[in-house]
Amino acid sequence: MAVGVVIGTAFSAIVTSLVNDIIMPLISAATGGFDISDWKWVISEAQYDPVTNAITKAEAALHWGNFLQCILNFLIIAFCIFVVLRIFMSAKTRMEKAQEGYKTLNKAEYKQLRRELKAQGKSKAEINAAILAKEAELTAAAKAEEERKAAEEKANAPETTEQLLTQIRDLLQINSQK
Repeated sequence: MAVGVVIGTAFSAIVTSLVNDIIMPLISAATGGFDISDWKWVISEAQYDPVTNAITKAEAALHWGNFLQCILNFLIIAFCIFVVLRIFMSAKTRMEKAQEGYKTLNKAEYKQLRRELKAQGKSKAEINAAILAKEAELTAAAKAEEERKAAEEKANAPETTEQLLTQIRDLLQINSQK
C-alpha cells in the first residue's frame, strides 16, 4: 500500500505540472492572456489607508478560477487512473482466458473481422456476438487439437510395466495350456 501512496503522490505531481504548466497556459492564451487561477468574484474590495498605503481590510472574494483548475486536475487524474485500470483489467482477463485454454483473436485479426462485419452493415451487438462466436470456434478447435495430440501420444506411448506384466502372464498361461 505504501508503494501505491508513493506512486500516487508522484503521479499527482506529474498531473499537477501538466495542468499548471501546459494546459492552463494554453487556456490562458485562448482567453486573452488571463491566468485562470486568478479568476475570482470579488464580494468586497480591499480597503487601503491613504497615508501609509497599507491594507486596512482584506479583500473578500470567491476564487472560482482556482476551483476550476482543481476540478481539471481531478478530471485528468481520474481519466489517467481509469485508463490504467482498464489496461490492467484487460490484461488480467486475457491472462485468465489464456490459462483456461480460451483462445482470443490477436489485435490484427480482431480489427480485420470488425472491419469486415462493419462493411456488411452489422450492428454493434451483431459484431460483438460474431467476435465471441469466432473466439469460441478458436477455443473449440484448440481443444480438439489438444485432444488429438493427447490421443496420439497415448497411442504411441510405451506400455506401462503393469500392462507388460499382464501380457507376459497371459502368454505364459497360453503356453502352459499347450
